[in-house]
Amino acid sequence: MSVIRKELVNAAINRVNALIDFDICNDIHKQHEFRKQTVLSDKSLTEDEKTEAIRELNKTYDRNKVFFNEGVKRICEYCNQECLATLYCECCVLNFLKANFSNWTSGNNNIDDLIQRCQMETLLPQMVVEWIPYNNLQNIEYLTKGGFSEIYTADWIDGRYYEWDSKEQQLKRFGTIKVILKRLGNIENSNQSWFEE
Repeated sequence: MSVIRKELVNAAINRVNALIDFDICNDIHKQHEFRKQTVLSDKSLTEDEKTEAIRELNKTYDRNKVFFNEGVKRICEYCNQECLATLYCECCVLNFLKANFSNWTSGNNNIDDLIQRCQMETLLPQMVVEWIPYNNLQNIEYLTKGGFSEIYTADWIDGRYYEWDSKEQQLKRFGTIKVILKRLGNIENSNQSWFEE
């Protein structure tokens, strides 16, 4: 496997996006096919870089299909439900999240209900709203104060979900990432609730 030059892959993706004629490619499927064919004919990319670019384009295509509820549906081979995405099944992701509701709690029913509602409206594996237990954070450092809160940075040990693993039927995590924390102060004296803050 050759070294993938990410900057060239990103440049190729930006180039194909700029080349789309939306009068000709007037739906997301035609746009996706144009992007793929243009990447495949790009002589500046190696075969591995073309594969990487198409993988990224497929993620965007899935996001658009699910977000706009548009495109050809398929039957998931695991749950037998109709889904739009090609790299994952929206139903399998939601079933996975729902099955894990009992495995976490913020300690506050209102917050738990909000997070669960957000999870049931999740469109993409990498956009799942989660409760992060404090013990999953390391290297917490004060950054600044603003409004009714103090701002900190920290390392989230497991990191966010980034893609669906169909074989394992679970979401895969990214690994340690930097996050921003907000510690709410005394906002009872303000005109808004902690929830609005």
